[in-house]
Amino acid sequence: MLDKIRETADFLTHRLNEPPIIGMITGTGLGTLTERITADFCIPYEEIPNFPKSTVAGHGGMLVGGRVADKSIVAMEGRFHLYEGYSSQEVTFPVRVMAVLGVKYLLMASASGGLNPQFEKGDLMIITDHINLKGTNPLRGANLDEFGPRFPDMSEVYPRDLIKLAKKKAVELGIMIREGIYVGVLGPSLETPAETRFLRMIGADAVGMSTVSQAIVGVHCGLKIMAIAVITNINLPDCMGKTSIEDVIDASRQASPLLSRLWERIIGNLPPV
Repeated sequence: MLDKIRETADFLTHRLNEPPIIGMITGTGLGTLTERITADFCIPYEEIPNFPKSTVAGHGGMLVGGRVADKSIVAMEGRFHLYEGYSSQEVTFPVRVMAVLGVKYLLMASASGGLNPQFEKGDLMIITDHINLKGTNPLRGANLDEFGPRFPDMSEVYPRDLIKLAKKKAVELGIMIREGIYVGVLGPSLETPAETRFLRMIGADAVGMSTVSQAIVGVHCGLKIMAIAVITNINLPDCMGKTSIEDVIDASRQASPLLSRLWERIIGNLPPV
């Protein structure tokens, strides 16, 4: 694994004009976030050594490197999921590569189902904490001591100062922003009414099939993490409506320009590390 990480990082280093400070991962229908990057390169995942291949609709499958808001960045248009058949180590492989490249901040956007009845379709939610119900942990197996400790502390996965920054910039832009807890599930089937009721009972405000594994590995690598979920539909257990991937992609794309503006403002004001 270490050899593969280093090989991939070396491949990308020769294409970057400078080490990236920021790593970004976008989710279903959110690839337009990378359009604000002044790009040094744009490479399909298939051409990157050891990279998994994105198989999900709404995921562009491109890695973009360059600058945005005067900050160096490497950004993924689309991510990988356990339900695609990948292992936890494969799903989080790009996060390890980003850490080797020099990334200090990991920013993530994801399409999520809303569990909080006060939320509305199209809302943006800052993730303040998460619950891992994927049935596995990406740190399972031999520890990669070069990146972090065997038992990383998870008391503040999403730093409070970054949450405060995101809220402040949302207010400046006139964007109504939510805060809440994200629960990560395996997928790919969507939740039943009983599962939806259970997830809400344990304290989750939104549910999705990504983000959590990458956040755990990001913490292990010592990265500062910020994640924003786009609420693509509202799951109310007593009146569940049908949801399709096309509906999720459409809702994500409608919210993407607003989220892009917010990310650019946040990135431009990230404190030096």
